[in-house]
Amino acid sequence: MKEIKVFHKAINHVADTAAKIKKENKKIIGYLCSYAPEELIYAAGFHPMRLFSSKSDIILAESHLQAYCCSLVRGVLEDSLSGRLDFLDGTIFPHTCDSIQRLSDIWRMNEKYEFFADVVLPAKLNTASARTYMLDVMVRFKNDLETATGNKITDSDLHNAINTFNLIRKNLSRIYALKSQNPNIIKGADLYAIVKGSMIMGKDELVTLLPEIVANLEKINPPETQGKRIVVSGSICDSPDIYTVIEEAGGFIVGDDLCTGQRWFEGQIIEDQDPLKAIAQRYIDRMTCPAKHSSTTLRGENIVSLAQNNKADGVIFMLLKFCDPHAFDYPYLKEVLDKGNIKNMRVEMDDQQQNLGQLSTRLETFIHMI
Repeated sequence: MKEIKVFHKAINHVADTAAKIKKENKKIIGYLCSYAPEELIYAAGFHPMRLFSSKSDIILAESHLQAYCCSLVRGVLEDSLSGRLDFLDGTIFPHTCDSIQRLSDIWRMNEKYEFFADVVLPAKLNTASARTYMLDVMVRFKNDLETATGNKITDSDLHNAINTFNLIRKNLSRIYALKSQNPNIIKGADLYAIVKGSMIMGKDELVTLLPEIVANLEKINPPETQGKRIVVSGSICDSPDIYTVIEEAGGFIVGDDLCTGQRWFEGQIIEDQDPLKAIAQRYIDRMTCPAKHSSTTLRGENIVSLAQNNKADGVIFMLLKFCDPHAFDYPYLKEVLDKGNIKNMRVEMDDQQQNLGQLSTRLETFIHMI
């Protein structure tokens, strides 16, 4: 499918993708977390771009971050210090994990980019005061963006951004639903490219491409393929090879609980309300990651629901090495899945050190077991 090739090209040549966006006279604001208020960045006339590690050797970042920081944080800092992110005009840091907060400090002190903002969202989300605070954070961030651009962000700008991102999320959700219905309809590596590309590419381009992909997939009626249905959980999964290894081992990913997956795009923003309040509400109501708290049982209920709704045969936890929030979260989620008789396994990943041969053996054993 030619539309999917566009996504592969975009994620494999990020600098070229950035250059294409800059030709449209848009400045690029980078972010590292799915809690970044992209709608506000877009409404201000900037392009929000999720930052991923280029997976290059860590050399320059060694002077700033300990070796026990996750490979995402260390890799993105390495890319910045080495000039691979010189296309950025600014960066924002939602305060989530400790490593991202420390990276924020290092980033600010280096003063390499024109715009910088910390977006300190509430960690506890289930109180009235948290909702008030979340809205206050959005208002402050809006003011920061207006100061940077010298232009006021109008309600019309915000509604346009909401409509754009709602359309992107709606189509990504539909693609996931189609894959869950028939896992053979699209390869896992292609699904990975679409989601990652949607975090990087121009949003106006996505509004055209994603509906075309949905329309084409809805016309496909591939034969059913025997295999085990798998749900993936964790922080990020930034490797198409993982999807390929799972498929070669006899499995199909039919859903995920990833901040580079469904957690990023789930949930629509209400379009007929005050736009700032509606944006804040979505970040309150969306499925939380371990760095946020809404209920002591919500994360477990969500992973069980994902497995059941997608008729999964098993759950694979893809834990990024040294990702403390998800590492602390794992024992509780495993306990919940075990009680629900849902087969599960844990694999530890590192952007700089991937042993796909060993991983393939473990995944093949698990998939055959279930």
